[in-house]
Amino acid sequence: MGATTLAGAVFLPWYRISSIVHTGAVASAAHPLTVLRTEQALPDMRIFLLVLAGLAMLDALLPLLRASAPVPGGAGGSVALLGSVAAACALYRIVDPPALPGDAVALSLLVGPWLALLASLAMVIGGTWPRRVDAAASELRVHGAWPGISG
Repeated sequence: MGATTLAGAVFLPWYRISSIVHTGAVASAAHPLTVLRTEQALPDMRIFLLVLAGLAMLDALLPLLRASAPVPGGAGGSVALLGSVAAACALYRIVDPPALPGDAVALSLLVGPWLALLASLAMVIGGTWPRRVDAAASELRVHGAWPGISG
């Protein structure tokens, strides 16, 4: 879920460009001009985040293809690692937005980087969440739950 949300956040607007008009000695006003998406402001990070989301989806969905094969104990660690790298990228662009030429231009954050950060953190939580309960332990709980009925 987090990886698909991260892939969707890449296509949302990330920044709003505003022009700063000095009206007096102290007062200034910002007028919105346009919005920047990741393909305009951060073309390399866009591709990087999409690759991270694709790898996380592949790693999360691959065990579903082989339902009878046991999932290793450390499964999900790579999803957590990919999510933490994506979270670091999103946090970096929240703290340090791309620079634009000119003094009369300001950038403000929109929904894209915040959703990317939230989706990345969901990937980290999903990667650390246990994927499969041991089958023997679940059978013991079921057999011990109803001793009079189970025969």
